[in-house]
Amino acid sequence: MKKPTMIIGKKQIILAGMTLILGAAIYINYAVSASGGGIKTTGKTDAKSVNYGDAQLVSGEETSGDDYFAQARIDKMTSRDEAVQTLQTIMTGGDATDEEKTVAAEDAAVVSGLIESESKLENLIKAAGFEDCVVYLDGKTANIVVKSPEGLIDSEAAQIKDILLGEVDVANENIRIYDVE
Repeated sequence: MKKPTMIIGKKQIILAGMTLILGAAIYINYAVSASGGGIKTTGKTDAKSVNYGDAQLVSGEETSGDDYFAQARIDKMTSRDEAVQTLQTIMTGGDATDEEKTVAAEDAAVVSGLIESESKLENLIKAAGFEDCVVYLDGKTANIVVKSPEGLIDSEAAQIKDILLGEVDVANENIRIYDVE
């Protein structure tokens, strides 16, 4: 009698990778939310008009900084989980056509790539000396929220933009950098 062989396809690899990323995100969220603390935004605005290469620096609203970053990570993870769940439902659904399953698999790969890029960018920005940050990518736009107790200066915003553009391809006018104190 012949033993059945196990074939691991792209779909299984993508789902396994997404599961690992989800587990890492849950752990990071737990670690960040357990640290506690609180800060508030600068609320400062600069009266002069500055061109950061068309990237925009925007001060955040009044909120507790550590709480903001913890909540932002939870919200981002929840949103991604819903998207992944929808794609998994399509891929495993009995009534989906092969074309729909292929599109769902491609979308899952894109979501997985965005999650990986966001995580990498967050780590690079922190390595550049910023205390904390959250990066949101959707393929066309990039929104970066950075913890900056003194408020970002022009050179710091340019440094963040350089880090971003070194990793992803986003038009200058679609880059938004926010600072939270």
